[in-house]
Amino acid sequence: MTANSALYSASFEKAEIKEFINTVSTNLNKTIIVDPAVRGEVTIRAYEQLNQRQYYQMFLSVLSVHGFAAIEDDSGLVKIIPDKNARTSSIPVVAGKKLEDQAPYGGDEVVTWVLPVSHVPVRELSPILRQLVNSSGSVVHYDPSNILILSGRANNLERIAEVVRRVDQAGMRSVQIIQLHHASASEMERILMAVYVSQGQKPSGLPPVIVSNESSNQIILSADAQTLHRMKTLLIQMDSERKSSGNIKVFYLHYAKADDLKKVLDGVGKMLIATGKSGQSAAGTDYGIETHEQTNALIVTARPDVMQAMESVIQQLDIRRAQVMVEAIIVEVADGDGINLSFQLASNDGSSLMQFQDGSSVPIGELLVGMKEAKDEKGTTVIDSTGAKTVNPDKPGDYTALASALAKVSGAAFSITSGDWTALLQAVTTSSESNVLATPSLLTMDNEEASFIVGDEVPTLTGSTASSDNDNPFQTIERKEVGVKLKVTPQINAGDAVKLTIEQEVSSINGRTPVDVTFSTRKVNTSVMVKTGDTVVIGGLLDENVQESVSKVPLLGDIPILGHLFRSTSSKKVKKNLMIFLRPTIIRDDLVMNAISGQKYDLIRAHQLDKKNQGISLMPGFDTPVLPEQPTAHQLLEELRRQSESTKGKPAKNKPVSDTEFKVSATSIRQLHGER
Repeated sequence: MTANSALYSASFEKAEIKEFINTVSTNLNKTIIVDPAVRGEVTIRAYEQLNQRQYYQMFLSVLSVHGFAAIEDDSGLVKIIPDKNARTSSIPVVAGKKLEDQAPYGGDEVVTWVLPVSHVPVRELSPILRQLVNSSGSVVHYDPSNILILSGRANNLERIAEVVRRVDQAGMRSVQIIQLHHASASEMERILMAVYVSQGQKPSGLPPVIVSNESSNQIILSADAQTLHRMKTLLIQMDSERKSSGNIKVFYLHYAKADDLKKVLDGVGKMLIATGKSGQSAAGTDYGIETHEQTNALIVTARPDVMQAMESVIQQLDIRRAQVMVEAIIVEVADGDGINLSFQLASNDGSSLMQFQDGSSVPIGELLVGMKEAKDEKGTTVIDSTGAKTVNPDKPGDYTALASALAKVSGAAFSITSGDWTALLQAVTTSSESNVLATPSLLTMDNEEASFIVGDEVPTLTGSTASSDNDNPFQTIERKEVGVKLKVTPQINAGDAVKLTIEQEVSSINGRTPVDVTFSTRKVNTSVMVKTGDTVVIGGLLDENVQESVSKVPLLGDIPILGHLFRSTSSKKVKKNLMIFLRPTIIRDDLVMNAISGQKYDLIRAHQLDKKNQGISLMPGFDTPVLPEQPTAHQLLEELRRQSESTKGKPAKNKPVSDTEFKVSATSIRQLHGER
């Protein structure tokens, strides 16, 4: 073999392969390492001169024929090893659609090729390609990125890559969105899946992708052009066939009220028309909704797309709503103390007077007038000028004024008369205590207002009218509710929190004035957030009132010690403490409801049993009424078993209930408990 102007010619006849490798190493100035397993004879007939690249490719082809491969690293070092070890060596890695773009790799050079695939799943393609690779090559697929990893001779991999490109091009798919105006998108999806993706049959190519968008009544199709055209044609035909068909459906509501839900559905229908989802103008008859009060049902007439939207709304709104029990505790403790001391003085003829009209003492003048009018008048005999005799009988005294004055006396009153003077000493001390406890409770639905009142209706005068001659007078009366009032609207939030909008009022009659009745009112309006089962205080009042009044005679009332004889003193102290507590409890199922109701039931029954044990005074032969006892769990199970056996025609057993027999449906127990 000679070299001439970088051209090479080769001619070998049964030469040792190692000598052939040494010759190529010398000509190309490459360092070549030969594996000990490399053996054999080489025979080459070259009739044309080759350039350096052609000469090296000829070298690689000769090695390939004898089952060896040349592996060149980044430093230019070439290793000659058997083919079976080549793919695990540090061979070059290339990427892309075509190998010629990755020069200088090609021919019989051993490479690893990362080949991306766009439209065909590599999971299904790799088993076919493995049949086209020789024993020294390999085909591996990576499904998440849809790529093939090929190892082997470059010329063989180029042939495999061409097969992949053609198969990948045949698997290209198109995507199209079809708007349906009359048919239901979900129904059309079911039909297309049955026609083009038959169950139990493996499609010859990639199966079409069919997805329905129910919110906009659209079908999304993905397939090759031919299959896509067939599916689109079928959809258009089926959509037009249902154009004139009607659609009527009856919805029997379980929890919601038909009249309330109709208002919501009317709004949903108008919104669909306004946004253009219905496919018709607002003037069209897109839907109709009627209610049947006796069965609490909705009768809806609409096209499939509108019907589907309304059915979705009904399913989401016709749900069992949770309930909330709100227990209120109202505590009011009041203490009042007062003392009054007065001294009054008057002459018998009324010429001198010292009295006090402070509202807490009886005026001495009023008492003296009453005493004077209460005295009897002795009868008299009168003889006129003619000698006629007139006898006036004794006249009894009038006790009206005295009784009125004495009715105002509170405490002790002492009257002392000496000569022409009368002194009146009055002294009184008062003490009052009150302890009001109310525990109203309310059970209501979520977002539903509930109210509670325990008290009286008190009439109050609101107006009066009299005519000119007073022949037709009239008065207007308004009745005011007085007592304990509770008005609450619960709203259940995420988790177990409850928002309570509360109006709480405690009122009572304070007294009467010359005009009308006065009332005492404590009222709270608020909104709170509280967790179910927790207690929150929503209002509190601590009121302490001290009043002291002194009526006295100027100068004389200021004299130490003796000044008490010339003044009237009144002192009053009132202290009130009012607290309001609330505890909401969320009730989501019948078990919680039965537990709470059972507790209240047992509490009332315990009070009745206590009264029964005490008996009725003066009526020993009579018993107080008592609520019946609630059935226990064992009794409920026994009753269930008796009912079950009676339906089978078997006699009931009287043996005790075992532990295994406790495995009975909770629903059946609740139903039986409700019947009892």
